[in-house]
Amino acid sequence: MRYISTRGNAPVLSFADVLLTGLAEDGGLYLPETWPEFSLPDWESLRGLPYPELAARVLAPFAAPDIDLETLRGLCAKAYANFDHPAIVPLTQVEDGLFVQELFHGPTLAFKDMAMQVLGQLFEHVLTQRNDHVTIVGATSGDTGSAAIEACRGRDRLSVIILHPKGRTSEVQRRQMTTVLDSNVTNLAVEGTFDDCQDLVKALFADLPFRREMHLSAVNSINWARIAAQIPYYVYAALNFGAPEREVSFAVPTGNFGNILAAWAARKMGLPIKHLCVGSNRNDILTRFLNANDMTIKGVVPSLSPSMDIQVSSNFERLLFELLGRDSAACARIMTGFRATGHMDVPEEVWENARTVFSGLALDDEQTEAEIRNLHQKSNYLADPHSAIGIAAGRKFRQPGVPMIAEATAHPAKFPDAMVAATGIHPALPVHLEDLFEREERYRTVPATAGAIKDAVRAAVLANAP
Repeated sequence: MRYISTRGNAPVLSFADVLLTGLAEDGGLYLPETWPEFSLPDWESLRGLPYPELAARVLAPFAAPDIDLETLRGLCAKAYANFDHPAIVPLTQVEDGLFVQELFHGPTLAFKDMAMQVLGQLFEHVLTQRNDHVTIVGATSGDTGSAAIEACRGRDRLSVIILHPKGRTSEVQRRQMTTVLDSNVTNLAVEGTFDDCQDLVKALFADLPFRREMHLSAVNSINWARIAAQIPYYVYAALNFGAPEREVSFAVPTGNFGNILAAWAARKMGLPIKHLCVGSNRNDILTRFLNANDMTIKGVVPSLSPSMDIQVSSNFERLLFELLGRDSAACARIMTGFRATGHMDVPEEVWENARTVFSGLALDDEQTEAEIRNLHQKSNYLADPHSAIGIAAGRKFRQPGVPMIAEATAHPAKFPDAMVAATGIHPALPVHLEDLFEREERYRTVPATAGAIKDAVRAAVLANAP
């Protein structure tokens, strides 16, 4: 499998090189040169497999020939060994025709663990083979950072620097990052929004001399391996509801578009996914686009669902590239214009094409709290604010005879204030995190400037040098 950039002016790379590169040198995002297609017998052969085995088989065509299936089996087995549910991604019914797939049974209680634990294993495998070291730099709106840190902490071949928007994550989310004291981990609290953090990370990658000097790589969903490692749980759910002989639909709370893009990728591989439903909070740029072709950046407003407090959804570029018929010049032009003007000029026919698969629903904080309360009262299900929005989207767009599966992306204990306000219940943290509020924190506050971030990254790398 070879990988190309959405903007057409970066080297074509193998899977291992894409893993270590992250963002393409032309500012674009990597995608497979051709999409693997699974046949009916291929899908049927996956039914009933333990999740780590299924994940390895789904990842195999993306990783070939760099990493063989047997190696992937071992890496996936290690990645999911410490999840706290035997099914890894259990399914439960909340309403007639509406189901929930729980993706939060990993070490940091969020769906990001599903891919990040695999990425940690992949990085270690490839870097050991190459006798190399990289510096992971990532931005987080709340969950990616802790998942990346947990997957990469203590690894000799990785330095990890995570940027989070100061004061704009939940306290549990912040402490999951800042209480990890391993020497290869650095946390930076940026005086700005998540979009500022994301732009700063992209600026570091755009500075090619700095990028090469620091051996930068990424674990954000700009890294294709993150998306690839999220495809298996959509496959697992669909097979459990009768695919490939039966269609299913998914509803996904999303800010950066990576999670739902993985579902779209599964559809490209031949999985019979009928509909994909985007759940947004008051930062509703994706829903505005789907409802009215209005991809216009507005100010980021803090919400009950901070992981979706985003106005620039990086992974949308991958979908745009595909909807444009893989016209990299048109994709580059539209994306450059978007960042220059704050408005994405998407051709009408491209928008209409997107709407044949995607729909969007946005809830404000009051509606989100009401959804959490109603779910608990009517279905005895406790959903965090993000998951509640996804479930609401699934309810709105479900169709008779087609199972609608909503992705529960975070454990309710990560957002205790919201849960208490909606239900009166203070969800307990799992045993391995029950002393989280007593642990020492370590992080630096930095201004949202490229110079300050470069200085902090260089200092962290030098401090962790062998």
